Amino acid sequence: MKKILLWTMTAALCAGQSVVAQQQAAAPQQQMEYNQKTWSQEDAQRIVQQVRHELLSLTNYGVFDSLSFSIQGKSIVLRGYASRPTLKSDAERAVKKIDGVASVINQIKVLPNSPFDDRIRVGVYTRIYSNAVLRKYTGSPVGFGMGPSVARAAGGITQDPPMGYHAIHIIVNNGHVILTGVVNNESDANIAAMQANSTPGTFSVDNDLMWPGEVPKEK
Repeated sequence: MKKILLWTMTAALCAGQSVVAQQQAAAPQQQMEYNQKTWSQEDAQRIVQQVRHELLSLTNYGVFDSLSFSIQGKSIVLRGYASRPTLKSDAERAVKKIDGVASVINQIKVLPNSPFDDRIRVGVYTRIYSNAVLRKYTGSPVGFGMGPSVARAAGGITQDPPMGYHAIHIIVNNGHVILTGVVNNESDANIAAMQANSTPGTFSVDNDLMWPGEVPKEK
């Protein structure tokens, strides 16, 4: 009985050692496969900077759009809102050409072509950027002309948006407004939301503006 018990224990020990050896042998292979599916830290930092640069350099990315992205393996996931369909395709094309990006998952939502929404865009833009506290968040001249133009007459403000730098982006989707971007403090974010809320025709306002030291919102 003792011999049988000793043999069983020895066999179990050998089997355990065999499993450990197999796991240790598999570990480098698994690590290699993992590395093939992800970027190194240096590559990830480079690619993030390049993606950000490419998106911000898009000539048709304006105050009525909002783009963001994340990393999934060696793919870039694009998110956000585009007031014009060309922005969605242009963003994907710009990111695809970055060295090291395996694929682009394009989840950007194209906003509806709506004269009603365009009127809200004009109203919210005017109320926010004409406000004395919020004027500092645009590089465009105060009181940007919202008068007639060929592009506006043909397709509304979406087709001829205000040019220049805007820290506060205004997304309008079937009467619902989302404010995105970065401001200096919570007070300025609240003022922007109040200006948007007071615009005729606005159904609701989601204030997604960020500021330094903000506590992340739970969603």
